[in-house]
Amino acid sequence: MPTFRERLKPRFAILGVVVVAVLGILLFRLWTMQILAGPAFAARADDNRIREVTTVAPRGRILDRKGRELVTNRPTMAVLAARSVAENAEVMNKLSSLLDMPVAELKDRITSVKEAALAPRVVAIDVPMTTVAYLAEHESQFPGVEVATRSVRRYPYGDLAAHVLGYTGEISEDQLAGADFQGYDPTDVVGKSGAESSFESVLQGDRGLRRLEVDAAGRPKRIISETEPEAGRDVVLTIDADVQKVTEEALAQAIKDAHADGYYKAKAGAAIAIDTRTGEILAMASAPTYDPAVFLGGVSNKEWRSLTTTSSEFPLSNRAIQAQYPAASTFKAMTGLAGLNYGLTRQWATYTCRGLWTGMGKQWGKYCWNRSGHGVETFMDGFADSCDTVFYEIGYAFYKDKGEKLQKFARSFGYGQLTGIDLGGEATGRVPDAAWKKAYNQNYPEYQGWLPGDTVNMAIGQGDLLVTPLQVVASYAGIANNGKVMKPHVLRKVLGSDGKTVLGPTKEVAFAPKVSKKNLSIVGSALHNVTTIGTAKGAFRGFGIQVAGKTGTAEVTGKDDYAWFVGYAPVQQPKYAVVVVLEQGGHGGSIAAPAGRQILAELLGQRVEHVKAKDNSR
Repeated sequence: MPTFRERLKPRFAILGVVVVAVLGILLFRLWTMQILAGPAFAARADDNRIREVTTVAPRGRILDRKGRELVTNRPTMAVLAARSVAENAEVMNKLSSLLDMPVAELKDRITSVKEAALAPRVVAIDVPMTTVAYLAEHESQFPGVEVATRSVRRYPYGDLAAHVLGYTGEISEDQLAGADFQGYDPTDVVGKSGAESSFESVLQGDRGLRRLEVDAAGRPKRIISETEPEAGRDVVLTIDADVQKVTEEALAQAIKDAHADGYYKAKAGAAIAIDTRTGEILAMASAPTYDPAVFLGGVSNKEWRSLTTTSSEFPLSNRAIQAQYPAASTFKAMTGLAGLNYGLTRQWATYTCRGLWTGMGKQWGKYCWNRSGHGVETFMDGFADSCDTVFYEIGYAFYKDKGEKLQKFARSFGYGQLTGIDLGGEATGRVPDAAWKKAYNQNYPEYQGWLPGDTVNMAIGQGDLLVTPLQVVASYAGIANNGKVMKPHVLRKVLGSDGKTVLGPTKEVAFAPKVSKKNLSIVGSALHNVTTIGTAKGAFRGFGIQVAGKTGTAEVTGKDDYAWFVGYAPVQQPKYAVVVVLEQGGHGGSIAAPAGRQILAELLGQRVEHVKAKDNSR
């Protein structure tokens, strides 16, 4: 019988094999980790002790044509909060008290849908150092809250040219996912409108990168390497700050004049000044306006609503390029020029205005604005007096001539299409024709046919015709520029880091209608008569330089009349064109034309003065 020791021998053997196998595996793993995987683990260790921090590059400045800073940068202490903070009532209450901000507003800033960002949101800027110190000392009480130095925009001229400059904000989730923002970080501030948006690619700088060695607690020990951020490039606009200021003041004065005349609903409008030879925009104003500084540090949902509602008259909208209005009598220049061009009228053709035009039959009679009638009117008189009857006749001639020639001619000057200005959101306007009317009334067959009245209404700038202020001033600039409509633009040049020009001014023809210089001269003379003996004579009485222009008073269903003036000067060698439109502002001659005079005075070195005109015609 085997002894106890003999019975254990096989078990010891098995145990020995197991021990040897385990030791072998351990040795193999150790060899693998040390020899084969050593570099990977070393890299992982480096990752644990090395941190990469991006440094934000300042945005480029925006300057006016004379080099004056319209937008620049300044440093600020900002408080940021992660989205999780909005769900922590205790932290929200403490932070609300510390920042002296209602909890509801604080939550809006953190969770704002309009400017939603992936990274912590800026909820306050220009934070006092006492608040910064308190947050640092009580860090554990504010999880998800941090303080950082940020660079924000500064506006030396306040809200001047706000619609041209635009505003900035944190990049949204939708933008971050778009092709135009590849390489951006969730914390980046980008242009949201105006020049800030249009020239984002050059205004946005290149971020810097700092590699830090940190200890086990994550505290920085030393800088391993650093790439300095490169500031964005400066953008020089075509805007002249002096002309812009006068333009905005003239528009504001026009609103006051409208109120004085009993047009109390007048609150909104637009004005533009353009170089007829180059297409450079020297001033562009839209009322009501807004302060782009309100977007610094983020905007709450409540603030956003106050800027985007009917009651506020949509101050963020740039009416100069986005609003679409009936052209009223400003369109008579197109009708008259087209009539000459197609041989449907002549310079000294005569028409009889009895106050009621019955050219399409008595049952379809249409009134002239002067219901007493102008009597016998020549083509030239029709401009000076803004006689609707003259242009009813020309419009009716176009209808009978067939072929939609009036529409084609208007489009050749840029109506019904984009001018191509380098600002976002431009509207196309509308030049109605038979195809448009049929599509528009697709559910109402009885209204689909194009009628004589459609062309006749369009001939005086009414009916279904819609235009933008930019289209109107660009077309008149084209008349002044021998029939060449230059592409409107606000970018003059881009400067490199050394201050030298890297992208120079452009000069491009947008539209080149086929029209003779003779006919342009005839219409130019007719427009000159408007300011000397016609509907704008009161506004330009005593003005030292000859001006060609046209007043307009647009009829809008359910609203007071809209006031228009568009013109250019000097008549003999035109340089500048201006347009002014005032929603529900009354008559063009008494409200819009005086504002146009003020703008032209600044452009031409004349004394800028407010003139109260009393012309109540169209």
